[in-house]
Amino acid sequence: MLSPGAGRARCGTGLPLEEETGARLRTGDSSAGRAYVQRMRPGPFTRWPRAADAALAAVLFVLTLLFTTGPEDSWVLRDLGDVPPWVVLLFAVGSGALYWRRSAPVVVLAVVLAAWALTLGSGHADLGGHALFALYALGRYGSVERWGHVGVDVALVVLVLDGFTGDVPWSGVAFGVVVFFAVWYSGRRLRLRAERAVLQERELRERERRIVTEERSRIARELHDVVAHRVSLMTVQAGAAKTVAADDPVAAARAMGAVEEAGRQALDELRYLLGVLRPSAVADDTAPQPGLADLPALVARMREAGLDVDLDIDGVTCALPARVELSAYRIVQESLTNVVKHAGPGARTGIRLTTEGQELVVEVRDDGSGATSLPGAGHGIVGMRERAQLLGGSLDVGPRPDGGFAALARLPLAGGAA
Repeated sequence: MLSPGAGRARCGTGLPLEEETGARLRTGDSSAGRAYVQRMRPGPFTRWPRAADAALAAVLFVLTLLFTTGPEDSWVLRDLGDVPPWVVLLFAVGSGALYWRRSAPVVVLAVVLAAWALTLGSGHADLGGHALFALYALGRYGSVERWGHVGVDVALVVLVLDGFTGDVPWSGVAFGVVVFFAVWYSGRRLRLRAERAVLQERELRERERRIVTEERSRIARELHDVVAHRVSLMTVQAGAAKTVAADDPVAAARAMGAVEEAGRQALDELRYLLGVLRPSAVADDTAPQPGLADLPALVARMREAGLDVDLDIDGVTCALPARVELSAYRIVQESLTNVVKHAGPGARTGIRLTTEGQELVVEVRDDGSGATSLPGAGHGIVGMRERAQLLGGSLDVGPRPDGGFAALARLPLAGGAA
């Protein structure tokens, strides 16, 4: 645990998802879902899809050409001398079409079913296996749901006709119907699951972008308050210098020196403001923004709420830019809020602020159960990280090895934009 004590700052009060993926899903294009599944489940059919489909087409053509069904559903070698050339051609067309099963599943199924239908009654109607692969591709990669149902219906019709012409018992035909429908439905379920995963990912990214935009708008307003304060000081000091210039030149010179210093600070804040400015959020509060000197009061309020908090401010001088003090205050404030939410008011919490080199280090630890969501998933953590990064710093959050949760922010003392 950090050193206990209600330390006080020695400073003065400081002042301050893929859109393309979404479009594809909305228009029924499932290629985004396929890409997602390929990233999540690499395999030969997803790592090298074209080569795998070419190999599949070649293997099916060879097997269909060399083997046929025999008595009692056995497989026997085909007498190639009895196979008419037009049947060989249909075998080649039906097999070769599977090479495009991912990019044009509807056309591929139509070609395979047409080739199969033309062989019915010839004794060489052996393209049922090709139809299974084409049906799966239609469910897995098809972009229009209507064509999926039409394709299944046509495939079932061809299957029933094959049963009639091939003298297949009704039980065999019924089993084939179940298998055809199950294969298509399995592919369809995989496609829908992938599309939902991509949609959730896009919604998460949009939410995080919205959080970042809101946080930057709030930061821009706060920095505007800082600049307005500096300019107000310049106006007051310039007016005082004008008043006493004739009677007290020394006092006028001091006032103009104060104007110069305030002007430099205002210019520094303006340069930073240009890097983070976003559309201003509507706000009614016009009070000065808090700084390090306000941390003891914040800690006192949290103690009144039942949180056991220790504050240790070590070696922090008063020469900090107002935006650095404001960001440090907000990070501590949000961290304490997270402790109350996730670890409970009874958690013992330590706050330590110190300087290391040219950085202000802000550390908040608790011994409770820590956050209930992954780092970066909540509004508060996203806002804290955005504040640190806009200053050119960093924020690390996560569970502690010995229990509890910790947030460690490093803010450059110069307060430059990242």
